[in-house]
Amino acid sequence: MARISPDSLPGPAPPLQGGETLVAEFRADRLAYWRSHLIMAVVLGVAAGLFLILLGNPYPAAGPFGAVLAIGARAAYLAPQALAEVWRLTDRRLLGPDGRAIPLARIRSARPFLGAVQITTTTGDRALIRYQSDPDATATRITERS
Repeated sequence: MARISPDSLPGPAPPLQGGETLVAEFRADRLAYWRSHLIMAVVLGVAAGLFLILLGNPYPAAGPFGAVLAIGARAAYLAPQALAEVWRLTDRRLLGPDGRAIPLARIRSARPFLGAVQITTTTGDRALIRYQSDPDATATRITERS
């Protein structure tokens, strides 16, 4: 039988270049991570319960119960990987996991998006800094430098 294993943890961010200065680090926040999964479980649980009511199922409580179990299992399984992500802001670049490096001159916008910060570059590429405790402050910090 095939064994399912989680993806490896995100690779390291690129090293700092000569003379480059670290300005800030943006780590995934544990409370924001669990809060977002709780919200997802509640929303999907209500949707599942309503769907079962519309189908005439005599046990509509099974929908929310199943949704909470599924989202909880997903959250527990992915937590080590998601909470290991660290983004670093330097005086030249925004450095992310798996070797991502975005020059500050190429950042068009950084805006809060559902507990995360969406980075859009001048070429249209997008990156997501997930599970921030204060997405507004993170976005402001990045746009001040770019």
